[in-house]
Amino acid sequence: MDSNRKTYSSKNTISLYWKCQIIGWSLVSLYWAYTVYNRDNYGVFYTFLNYVLDISLGVFLTHMYRAFALKTNWSRLPIKKLLIRVIPSILLLAVLYALLGNLKWYAFRTFFVIKDADFLESLIYWDPILITGLRLMSIWILAYHLYHYYQKKIVTAKENAKLSLIAKQAQLDNLSSQLNPHFLFNSLNSIKSLVVENPKNARRAIDLLSDLLRSSLYEKDKDLITINEELSLVKDYIELEKMRFEARLQLETMIDKTLMNFKIPTLSIQLLVENAIKHGIDSIVEGGIIHLKIEKQNDTVQIIVENPGTINRSKKSSGLGLKNLQERLEIQYKGKATFNLKEIDNNSVLAIITLPIITDENI
Repeated sequence: MDSNRKTYSSKNTISLYWKCQIIGWSLVSLYWAYTVYNRDNYGVFYTFLNYVLDISLGVFLTHMYRAFALKTNWSRLPIKKLLIRVIPSILLLAVLYALLGNLKWYAFRTFFVIKDADFLESLIYWDPILITGLRLMSIWILAYHLYHYYQKKIVTAKENAKLSLIAKQAQLDNLSSQLNPHFLFNSLNSIKSLVVENPKNARRAIDLLSDLLRSSLYEKDKDLITINEELSLVKDYIELEKMRFEARLQLETMIDKTLMNFKIPTLSIQLLVENAIKHGIDSIVEGGIIHLKIEKQNDTVQIIVENPGTINRSKKSSGLGLKNLQERLEIQYKGKATFNLKEIDNNSVLAIITLPIITDENI
């Protein structure tokens, strides 16, 4: 019963917009109420009626503007484009305010005061009502768009802060995976066996391991990096893992060379390749081939990683990393990027990242 009361109460709560509308126009209309009461001797009833009509007039015009601005998404426009639309809107609203205000005055004078007021004379009486309309509409529209601009900045700042935290977490997750005992044990074991058999390869393995750790710690501070930079990291990771898996691990790539400078979320390809090795190659005795394909598809860039195996939905370790990636894509590209993981013929897994082609690097 309490929950029903809370739901009922929340549905009937007046929004901030309507509170501002009613309170704002009520305060503004007090001046006109004072004027007609003291100057024109309207009396209490007609003064109150005039007061209600003044509030209704202001609310009606500005609410119609708000509905049109929301429908046409003016709040998303750059400042210059918004000004081009706002200035004529202020003039139009001021003229409508003057015309409707004069019609109201004519009605009052005809029915309650003078009885024989001239319609045309009442209609063209624009001073000072037009100036008042210009001032009020300018203040209202400026306040309305400044509020939305401020709200937009707050949302953007929150999204950027959240994205930064997620990106940092991805770096920490990546570093953690490199530093976990199992990974280090296998890598160091491979290096140990190479020290005697092939000192040159042992030195190379140590270099690769240190480069991976250095990349995780220092070189991946940005949210976005080029595909070329990301592939360099993936190449080092594969080369180091091949020392453990040897012929069991193969990587085949098909990369559109025109996309090498296209920017993508940091560690995104590396995460997919690492996931393919950990939950695909490592669980198959004979190993297999990881296929990496990066191509343009209409107005998008697709990153496709295919590996042998199946999706084990009971394993949460890979799920956390992929969930992290999905959230980064959602925030970074505002819902315009997607990630899909699916099985093909029960013996192959496809991981697909689809990114929009956006010229603005900051997105």
